[in-house]
Amino acid sequence: MFDRMSTACGPLILSAIVVSAAGTWAQTGPAPNSQPNPYPNVAPWGQLPAGRVWGNTSAIDVDAQGHIWIADKCGTTSCIGRTEHPVMELDASGKVLRSFGSGLFASPHGIHVDSEGNVWVTDAPGPGVAGGTATSDKGQQVMKFSPDGKLLLTLGKAGVMGSDTGTFNQPADVAIAPNGDIFVADGHGNARIVKFSKDGTFIKEWGRKGTGPGEFDVPHALEFDSRGRLFVGDRGNSRIQIFDQEGQLLAEWRQFGRPSGIFIDVNDAMYVADSESNPKRNPDYRRGLRVGSAKDGSVTAFVPIPGPDPTSAAGGPEGIAAGPDGTIYGAETGGRDIKRYTKN
Repeated sequence: MFDRMSTACGPLILSAIVVSAAGTWAQTGPAPNSQPNPYPNVAPWGQLPAGRVWGNTSAIDVDAQGHIWIADKCGTTSCIGRTEHPVMELDASGKVLRSFGSGLFASPHGIHVDSEGNVWVTDAPGPGVAGGTATSDKGQQVMKFSPDGKLLLTLGKAGVMGSDTGTFNQPADVAIAPNGDIFVADGHGNARIVKFSKDGTFIKEWGRKGTGPGEFDVPHALEFDSRGRLFVGDRGNSRIQIFDQEGQLLAEWRQFGRPSGIFIDVNDAMYVADSESNPKRNPDYRRGLRVGSAKDGSVTAFVPIPGPDPTSAAGGPEGIAAGPDGTIYGAETGGRDIKRYTKN
């Protein structure tokens, strides 16, 4: 049984309904956008090689060493015809330690570093982007690399959009369960989560286009918490849906805004990038970064993103990650930049 709490009481009270073996419980909290901002220091970050600039990027993650992994679109909006390595590992100072992937991608979108240090990247060109057609030899795939850049596994068919068990339509993100199972948010063209075994064998899928419980509208981000629950950033529906690994819906949270990116650290601190909330898309919320807890759904900090309406080219970070000290890294698609957010 699953219910969503009515918001008829207005914006002063924020509620999340959680369904678990213990039953259903509600959590209340402060009004949206009212939490303090402990991250007043914002600056561009990353020391790229001479002549290299950031391209569109939403793919960012932090590994167990505190190194930041980023996949950008080769300094521009697509890697088709480019020679740059899109996948980069940087240390906390912003120095590039290694890079790889030249010639393999059309449009890198999501990235995940698993517990063994392997690097997973989704390649999600849309219909209007080079590589987003059935005639291309790149895109519409999920790739697994060793930490030094050796290609270990590929899911999907290069350049082929589809919705069967062997194809994707603009896969947005990927996350790896503790047992090695692979979960893909096939989210820009399809509206589903696809589960594979660690060797790439299809296991199951769930979800369809819609607004109801367990349905999706652009599932854009995936993360696991310490309990093995799968958090799905259901961006088009302005919510996070939480599932067990068999696809059973456990909870729906709207208090983190309209999620483009989610990062959960080893202590279950949760960081969410909301690059799209505005008066039309998600009226009670402003775009920004929200920090809270994956354990209880509380939101403890809100970092507003200034600038034009997020329907323009500069909507703030889509991708988000955090270092062991709580430093936040935001990957900007329209802004073509990486920003670092630090506390005083």
